[in-house]
Amino acid sequence: MQGEERFLREAVSLARANLEKGGRPFGAVIVRNGEVIGRGVNEMLETGDPTSHAELNALRAATKALGSLRLEGAAVYASGQPCPMCLAAMRMAGIADIAYAHSNEDGEPYGLSTAAIYAELAKPLAEQAMRFRHVTLEDDDRTLYADWQARQATQQRS
Repeated sequence: MQGEERFLREAVSLARANLEKGGRPFGAVIVRNGEVIGRGVNEMLETGDPTSHAELNALRAATKALGSLRLEGAAVYASGQPCPMCLAAMRMAGIADIAYAHSNEDGEPYGLSTAAIYAELAKPLAEQAMRFRHVTLEDDDRTLYADWQARQATQQRS
C-alpha cells in the first residue's frame, strides 16, 4: 500500500473510532519524512470547543512533539475535506501538502460540508454576512506591533 493511501486510511480509521465513541466522523494525521508526527480527531462535542477539529488537534500534537510552530515539509492526511479554519491554520504552520478522503460533496447530504463557508469567505469582506470592520482608537499610541517586534529582538539576543 502506498504511503498516501496508508495515511489516509489511518485518518479514516481515527474518524471511525471517534464516531464509535460518539464524536464527529473526522480524523487527521500529519506526516513528515514518512513518519506520523501528529494525530487528531474532532473533539467539538466532547470539549464544547468549535475549533477542536481533527486537523487542528493533529497540528497541536505535531507542533508540541517537534517543539516548533513551523511544519514545513509535513503533509496532512484528513478523513474529510478541511474547512477554511483548518486550511488557514495549516498554511500558517507552513504545510503545503494536504490530502483528504471525503469531499465536501460527500459530506453535504449529512450536514458535514463546509462548502458554504468557503463560498462566503471568497466574497469581498463588505459583501459577507459577518459584520467586519476596522476601528481605529483615538487614544491608541499605535505602538503595539512595534513593541512586540522590539521584545522579540531583545529575546533573540538573550
